[in-house]
Amino acid sequence: MNTSAQSGQEGKNRSEADRTFDRSFIWVTRFFAFGIAAVLLWIGFQVGVQGIPALSKFGAGFLFTTDWNPPRDLYGVLPQIYGTLASSFIGLLIAVPIGIGTAVLLSENILPLSLRTVLVFLVELLAAIPSVVYGLWGIFVLIPFLGTVGTWLNQYFGWIPLFSRPESGAIGGPGLLPAGIILAIMTLPIITAISRDALASVPRSLREAAYGLGCTRWETLLKVIIPTAFSGIVSAVMLALGRAMGETMAVTMLIGNSNRISPSLFAPSNTIASLLANQFAEAGGLQISALMYAAFVLFVLTLIVNVLAELVVLRVKRL
Repeated sequence: MNTSAQSGQEGKNRSEADRTFDRSFIWVTRFFAFGIAAVLLWIGFQVGVQGIPALSKFGAGFLFTTDWNPPRDLYGVLPQIYGTLASSFIGLLIAVPIGIGTAVLLSENILPLSLRTVLVFLVELLAAIPSVVYGLWGIFVLIPFLGTVGTWLNQYFGWIPLFSRPESGAIGGPGLLPAGIILAIMTLPIITAISRDALASVPRSLREAAYGLGCTRWETLLKVIIPTAFSGIVSAVMLALGRAMGETMAVTMLIGNSNRISPSLFAPSNTIASLLANQFAEAGGLQISALMYAAFVLFVLTLIVNVLAELVVLRVKRL
């Protein structure tokens, strides 16, 4: 009888200890979560404060003008916004289908395990290559190759604005297309790795239920597995978009750093990150404030994109 009472007391003590541990763990995780949010807000606040002089002088017109003339203290960031969004869009347009397809290939039993292991290693290795190496590869390999391809595209499809000859007249130099392709290569490991984890985490019972209803492998994949893992895939794409919008060194080496807006993929362009990398070291006075204003614009753009992605995920979950 005493033994039973003692066992019951020990179980009660263990339960109380487990509850205490759970409460402590919840508070610790909340602390770190709110800490990350506080750091993010602090960074945004500091960047915004530094940009107040430029905001006071140029206002919202800073976002819609194309002048960037430090000697005359005239600044507008519209070409950089265009270059940031356009290069990121090109990168994701290439990387998303390839990344999701690779994730499906690596998460399903389509290939032998030994071959899948090698492919996973190679995809992860792409993420470990420094961006300056991507930039050098782009200069010496990608740009000459695109010069040949671009000349052919311009010859037969030059009537399309995307493939028109840039104002400089040269095809095959730094421009929007090389920067977009490099961004696709750099964001591919992020999309593949996170999408693969999302697909692999789909409960096996859903697969078996789909097979039990007579679905084929591809029907199960397209109608059950991918929709179930959709939120994880969207998160992968948004994380890759954030990387693309903020990439500096490789894009700076390949995009041409021209503050002009052109519909041609072969024309030089610029991004906000490249603008900061090129000019911040030598900036002074109002130019520093203008650069911080531009950095705050990039901060807000990234925030808006992530909020929209969360809204998409929530809407899909309700359906």
